[in-house]
Amino acid sequence: MKRRYERPNAYIEEFTPNEYVAACGDHGKVYKFECNAGEKNKRYNVYYFDEKGRRQYLAKGGFMWGNYYHPCKETHEAEEDTGFINGYIDDQSTQQDEMKPVVIWTNNRTNVHCTTNLNMKEWATAKS
Repeated sequence: MKRRYERPNAYIEEFTPNEYVAACGDHGKVYKFECNAGEKNKRYNVYYFDEKGRRQYLAKGGFMWGNYYHPCKETHEAEEDTGFINGYIDDQSTQQDEMKPVVIWTNNRTNVHCTTNLNMKEWATAKS
Protein backbone atom coordinates (compact mmCIF):
# COMPACT_ATOMS: atom_id res chain seq x y z
CA MET A 1 0.00 0.00 0.00
CA LYS A 2 1.19 3.53 -0.73
CA ARG A 3 1.08 6.15 1.95
CA ARG A 4 0.23 9.74 1.28
CA TYR A 5 1.02 12.15 4.11
CA GLU A 6 -1.55 14.86 4.77
CA ARG A 7 -0.14 16.32 7.99
CA PRO A 8 2.54 15.31 10.49
CA ASN A 9 1.90 12.00 12.27
CA ALA A 10 -1.18 11.20 10.14
CA TYR A 11 -1.54 9.51 6.80
CA ILE A 12 -4.14 8.13 4.44
CA GLU A 13 -3.57 4.77 2.80
CA GLU A 14 -4.36 4.52 -0.88
CA PHE A 15 -5.64 1.18 -2.16
CA THR A 16 -3.66 -0.20 -5.08
CA PRO A 17 -5.35 -3.33 -6.56
CA ASN A 18 -2.18 -4.89 -7.99
CA GLU A 19 -0.43 -4.75 -4.63
CA TYR A 20 -3.47 -6.35 -2.96
CA VAL A 21 -3.52 -9.31 -5.33
CA ALA A 22 0.20 -9.85 -4.91
CA ALA A 23 -0.03 -9.69 -1.11
CA CYS A 24 -3.05 -12.00 -0.81
CA GLY A 25 -1.92 -14.59 -3.31
CA ASP A 26 -4.44 -17.23 -4.29
CA HIS A 27 -6.51 -17.27 -1.09
CA GLY A 28 -10.27 -16.91 -1.34
CA LYS A 29 -10.61 -19.07 -4.46
CA VAL A 30 -14.08 -20.47 -5.07
CA TYR A 31 -14.39 -23.64 -7.14
CA LYS A 32 -17.44 -24.33 -9.29
CA PHE A 33 -18.06 -28.02 -9.81
CA GLU A 34 -20.93 -30.32 -10.75
CA CYS A 35 -22.20 -32.98 -8.35
CA ASN A 36 -22.26 -35.62 -11.10
CA ALA A 37 -20.76 -38.84 -9.71
CA GLY A 38 -23.19 -41.68 -10.22
CA GLU A 39 -26.72 -41.95 -11.55
CA LYS A 40 -29.51 -39.82 -10.17
CA ASN A 41 -31.86 -41.65 -7.76
CA LYS A 42 -29.34 -44.44 -7.09
CA ARG A 43 -27.79 -44.88 -3.65
CA TYR A 44 -24.02 -44.87 -3.17
CA ASN A 45 -21.54 -45.31 -0.36
CA VAL A 46 -18.93 -42.54 -0.24
CA TYR A 47 -15.57 -43.16 1.38
CA TYR A 48 -11.86 -42.39 1.39
CA PHE A 49 -8.80 -44.07 2.88
CA ASP A 50 -7.11 -42.37 5.82
CA GLU A 51 -3.35 -42.10 6.33
CA LYS A 52 -3.28 -45.61 7.86
CA GLY A 53 -5.11 -47.15 4.89
CA ARG A 54 -8.40 -47.60 6.75
CA ARG A 55 -11.65 -47.03 4.87
CA GLN A 56 -13.55 -44.02 6.28
CA TYR A 57 -17.17 -43.58 5.25
CA LEU A 58 -18.71 -40.14 4.66
CA ALA A 59 -22.05 -41.61 3.57
CA LYS A 60 -23.21 -45.18 3.86
CA GLY A 61 -26.66 -46.67 3.58
CA GLY A 62 -28.15 -49.61 5.34
CA PHE A 63 -29.52 -50.35 8.76
CA MET A 64 -26.64 -48.96 10.83
CA TRP A 65 -25.90 -45.77 8.94
CA GLY A 66 -29.13 -44.79 7.22
CA ASN A 67 -27.38 -42.15 5.09
CA TYR A 68 -26.38 -42.48 1.48
CA TYR A 69 -25.21 -40.32 -1.37
CA HIS A 70 -26.96 -39.68 -4.67
CA PRO A 71 -25.90 -37.04 -7.19
CA CYS A 72 -28.01 -33.89 -7.23
CA LYS A 73 -26.61 -32.93 -10.70
CA GLU A 74 -26.29 -29.29 -9.57
CA THR A 75 -23.29 -27.00 -9.85
CA HIS A 76 -21.95 -25.92 -6.47
CA GLU A 77 -19.62 -23.10 -5.50
CA ALA A 78 -17.18 -24.14 -2.81
CA GLU A 79 -14.38 -22.23 -1.14
CA GLU A 80 -11.04 -23.98 -1.41
CA ASP A 81 -10.84 -24.74 2.32
CA THR A 82 -14.30 -26.27 2.86
CA GLY A 83 -13.47 -29.94 2.70
CA PHE A 84 -12.30 -31.43 -0.62
CA ILE A 85 -11.22 -35.07 -0.32
CA ASN A 86 -10.10 -37.62 -2.92
CA GLY A 87 -12.24 -40.70 -2.47
CA TYR A 88 -14.55 -43.27 -4.01
CA ILE A 89 -18.20 -44.19 -4.47
CA ASP A 90 -19.75 -47.62 -4.87
CA ASP A 91 -23.26 -48.62 -5.86
CA GLN A 92 -25.26 -50.03 -2.95
CA SER A 93 -27.54 -52.07 -5.20
CA THR A 94 -24.77 -54.51 -6.06
CA GLN A 95 -22.75 -56.80 -3.80
CA GLN A 96 -19.57 -55.92 -5.69
CA ASP A 97 -17.25 -53.34 -4.20
CA GLU A 98 -16.75 -51.11 -7.26
CA MET A 99 -14.39 -48.29 -6.39
CA LYS A 100 -15.16 -45.34 -8.68
CA PRO A 101 -12.72 -42.47 -8.00
CA VAL A 102 -14.29 -39.09 -7.21
CA VAL A 103 -13.48 -35.76 -5.61
CA ILE A 104 -15.71 -35.34 -2.58
CA TRP A 105 -16.84 -31.98 -1.24
CA THR A 106 -18.14 -32.14 2.32
CA ASN A 107 -18.83 -28.44 2.97
CA ASN A 108 -16.89 -28.84 6.22
CA ARG A 109 -18.54 -32.22 6.83
CA THR A 110 -22.11 -30.92 6.69
CA ASN A 111 -23.08 -32.48 3.35
CA VAL A 112 -21.61 -34.74 0.68
CA HIS A 113 -21.32 -33.96 -3.03
CA CYS A 114 -19.09 -35.83 -5.50
CA THR A 115 -17.70 -35.07 -8.94
CA THR A 116 -16.04 -37.29 -11.51
CA ASN A 117 -13.91 -34.41 -12.81
CA LEU A 118 -10.80 -35.32 -10.83
CA ASN A 119 -8.59 -32.48 -12.08
CA MET A 120 -9.39 -29.40 -9.99
CA LYS A 121 -7.19 -27.31 -12.30
CA GLU A 122 -9.91 -27.73 -14.96
CA TRP A 123 -12.70 -26.46 -12.72
CA ALA A 124 -14.09 -22.95 -13.17
CA THR A 125 -12.99 -20.63 -10.39
CA ALA A 126 -13.80 -17.23 -8.97
CA LYS A 127 -12.52 -15.03 -6.17
CA SER A 128 -14.67 -14.83 -3.07
